[in-house]
Amino acid sequence: MNILDKLAVLADAAKYDASCASSGADKRHSLGTGGIGSTEGMGICHSYTPDGRCVSLLKILLTNFCVFDCAYCVNRVSSNVRRARFSVQEVVTLTLDFYKRNYIEGLFLSSGIIRDSDYTMEQLVAVARCLREEHTFAGYIHLKTIPDAAPELMAAAGRYADRLSINVELPTEGGLAQLAPEKSQPRIRAAMGDLRWRIEEAGQARRSAGRPRVNPPKFAPAGQSTQMIVGADGADDRAILATTDNLYGNYRLRRVYYSAFSPIPDASARLPLYSPPLQREHRLYQADWLLRFYGFGVDEIAPPDAGGMLDLDIDPKLAWALRHPERFPVDINTAPKELLLRVPGLGTRNVARIVQARRHGALRAADLQRLRVPMKKALPFLAALDHHPRASLDDPARLRAHLAPRPRQAGLFD
Repeated sequence: MNILDKLAVLADAAKYDASCASSGADKRHSLGTGGIGSTEGMGICHSYTPDGRCVSLLKILLTNFCVFDCAYCVNRVSSNVRRARFSVQEVVTLTLDFYKRNYIEGLFLSSGIIRDSDYTMEQLVAVARCLREEHTFAGYIHLKTIPDAAPELMAAAGRYADRLSINVELPTEGGLAQLAPEKSQPRIRAAMGDLRWRIEEAGQARRSAGRPRVNPPKFAPAGQSTQMIVGADGADDRAILATTDNLYGNYRLRRVYYSAFSPIPDASARLPLYSPPLQREHRLYQADWLLRFYGFGVDEIAPPDAGGMLDLDIDPKLAWALRHPERFPVDINTAPKELLLRVPGLGTRNVARIVQARRHGALRAADLQRLRVPMKKALPFLAALDHHPRASLDDPARLRAHLAPRPRQAGLFD
C-alpha cells in the first residue's frame, strides 16, 4: 500500500476522535455548485488556542490495527474495516511536507494498540522525538497517550509534545466494563494523575527558576485533555457532567471533549441503533462552559429531580434562570460580576464590558445595546436605570415560550 492510500485510510479513521477539534457540523460540500469547501473531509482538522487563533493540524492514526475489542470502536480487533499502518518515518515525512507547504501548523497523532501498550507508545514517542530532535520541528504536537504504557514512556511523550490526552472513553465505570472490558477506569485515572503531577512539577520548576541561563525542561506545556463518548451507554447528562467536574477538579484537565456516538458497521447488540441528537452534544459543551467559567455546579445545571437530562430546546443557563425566577432581575449597575455571569445571554466578555462601563456612570437599556448585549435574551432578567422586567418573571412558562427557538418543520429526509 502506498503512502497516499495509507493516508486516506488513517486520516479517515482519526475523524472519530474529537479531542482536538470541534464537532457536530452538518454534512455538506460544494461539489457541483461552483463554491468552495466541505465539512466531510478528513486529514486536516482545526483546533483553537485560548486567544482565539485557529491552528491547522494533520490528524492521523499511526495505525488502525488494534488488539482491543471495544464494542463502540470501528477499529476494534473484530471489525472488518480496511487496515493500514504508517512507519515512524512516513509520519515524520508527511508532517514536514505538509508543514512546508503551509497546509498545517502541527500534528495530532493517535493510534490503535499494536502488540501491546508499551510498543505502541514507543512508536508515538519516536515520531515526536524525530520531529523535535532530528528536524528541529517547532510546530504544535498533540499525542494521544495510552494509559497502560510504562511511566518512562509517558514522561518521554511529555518532553516532546505540547499536549497529551488520555481518553476516558465512557463517563461511568459500569459503561466501560460493559463495552470495553479490556480497559480499566482506575488505570486511566492513575495515568491522568501521573500526567497532572508531571505537568505541575515542570511548571513549578520553571516558575521558581527565574531566568537562569538554562531553563528547566517543559512537560506538555499545553496540558492534558480527554474525550467521552455520549450515547453509547446508558449514562445520562447528569452522570456525564459529574464525571467532567471530577476530571477538571482532580486532574486539572484543559478540556473535556464530547463525541456523540455514531453507529458503526457490524455493531454489537449492546449498542444503540441510532446516534443521540447532536443537540445533546452541543448542550453538554454549553454546560461544560458553565462549569469552567461561570461558577455553576453540576446540581444547578442538571438537578437531581430533573430526570438527569439537559433540555434540548433551550441552553443550560436559560434553563437554570427559568427554574430560579426569584434570583432575578439583576441590577446591572450594582450586581457583582458573579451574579451578572448567571444572566442568560451575558458572556464573560459582555460582563467585563458592563463592569468597565458602569464605573463611568449608571447604565441604561440603550447602553447595553451599544455594549452588544443580546437584548431579547438578557433584558427579561435585567434591571437598569430606565428598565425593569416587571411581571414577566412571574410566569416562567410564558417567558420560556417567548425565548425558546420557534419549532422548525423537519425536512422529509431529516
